[in-house]
Amino acid sequence: MSEIITVETTPIEGQKPGTSGLRKKTRTFMKPHYVENFVQAIFDGIGGAEGKTLVLGGDGRYFNDRAIQVILRMAAAQGAARVIVGQGGILSTPAASNLIRTRGTDGGIILSASHNPGGEDEDFGIKYNTANGGPAPEEVTNRIFEASRAVTAYRIAESQDIDLAEIGTHRLIETEIEVVDPVEDYAALMERLFDFDRIREFLASGFTLRFDAMHAVTGPYAKEILEARLGAPEGSVLNAQPLPDFGGGHPDPNPIWAKPLLDLMMSQDAPDFGAASDGDGDRNMILGRGIYVTPSDSLAVLVANAHLAPAYAGGLKGAARSMPTSRAVDRVAGKLGIDCYETPTGWKFFGNLLDAGRVTICGEESAGTGSDHVREKDGLWAVLLWLNILAETGKGVKELLADHWRSFGRNYYSRHDYEGVDAEAASGLMEALRGRLADLPGTLIADRKVTAADEFAYDDPVDGSRAEQQGIRIEFEGGGRIVYRLSGTGTSGATLRVYLEDVEEEPAAMDRDAQEALADIIAAADQLAGIAERTGRAGPDVKT
Repeated sequence: MSEIITVETTPIEGQKPGTSGLRKKTRTFMKPHYVENFVQAIFDGIGGAEGKTLVLGGDGRYFNDRAIQVILRMAAAQGAARVIVGQGGILSTPAASNLIRTRGTDGGIILSASHNPGGEDEDFGIKYNTANGGPAPEEVTNRIFEASRAVTAYRIAESQDIDLAEIGTHRLIETEIEVVDPVEDYAALMERLFDFDRIREFLASGFTLRFDAMHAVTGPYAKEILEARLGAPEGSVLNAQPLPDFGGGHPDPNPIWAKPLLDLMMSQDAPDFGAASDGDGDRNMILGRGIYVTPSDSLAVLVANAHLAPAYAGGLKGAARSMPTSRAVDRVAGKLGIDCYETPTGWKFFGNLLDAGRVTICGEESAGTGSDHVREKDGLWAVLLWLNILAETGKGVKELLADHWRSFGRNYYSRHDYEGVDAEAASGLMEALRGRLADLPGTLIADRKVTAADEFAYDDPVDGSRAEQQGIRIEFEGGGRIVYRLSGTGTSGATLRVYLEDVEEEPAAMDRDAQEALADIIAAADQLAGIAERTGRAGPDVKT
């Protein structure tokens, strides 16, 4: 017989959710009362759990299994009507968003630190998604934070662990706990969006692929969809078994952390198509034989060709990108005659546009793309849309990208990350830039003329809310641009992200190495901000 107990506690400093929930070191979450305090704050911030139906799952990283049992016992103690949880505690973030929407639930709790490493000495995270399936907007996260600062007790059921290994239902106190296949509903959605018959024929014709699941959550999804339903040969999905520490790797699908796949795709034995996804399944990397597709270019290509897939055959309502994402998609939207919105970083900013029917496809330079089918970015969705487009055109990735650049011009683009920078030094760099913005237009920086300089602020066209200090933008004559931004996705120190962009419209100059093509913009970025001097870094930790 389960018993509900009330445990006295005191507020814990630092439980303020960021753009994607609360992320800290795993050992922080393992401290007494830490998870319980924050989950109680979530419930208090959303007006209580009583009578609500919630979705629950995570990416399988270390501590996922223990945290889920705590959340189930707390939901039951606070009168939740039902909790729908993925078998084994597994749910990719887009699959969780889909379940929230298709089941008409009140929201969901997702356990993940996305692309950050997993393990006892690595990272963990908890975020709340609202009834539209998307990340909680700032109004909700602010309520959760305020509740975390006022919590004096939490309610929890004393019980044995719920068996999540088998599909079925359980009852805890008066709460029904439904354990579901984490893949089935999501795979069925993908079949409705894309022409699986056409893709299956394309793969059967000899088109080869490799998908690197990086020992993260998309392994079971990719095995079912790519191999079982689309007929890709067994072994096409690499590192398919989700592991608590992601096999010791860093589950971020970029050329640095997915280097074995990159090396394969650049070799003589490369398959025709390569892709990878991240820890919780919401990011993607796309490669062709001998070519890496930047996320910004991928977004532009998908918007330009989405009509080739059944779900988007009627055209797009609009497109949206995060401000640091390259303006390649703006050029496509202009030619298509659709609106293109520029938002702050964070998928929640796309939610209002999607819900209002203003846009169909959204994307971020940080390897996230998605559409109005869910309210999260979706790694496998992007892979399947690419495959649908390639199947319809009969082109390879390199050929499709070259044709795109000839039609729209090329936006050379790169992101330089300076990780674990002293927070005071990083803040000082940004403050110094702020103080110079008004004087920069008309000046020459590394022989490039500045045409505009500002700090991006966003007025939401749907609800009128305003987000300020979203990154510093410097624009140059000829279409070049630098963006400086401090990231909120790390768990220690500060991460300075510098986004570099330049436009090339001469066909003969569209095959250069991006770092070479951006050399003067890179020099301008360091000269303008004094990056080396202020951070003590000779160069970025990661270039993508």
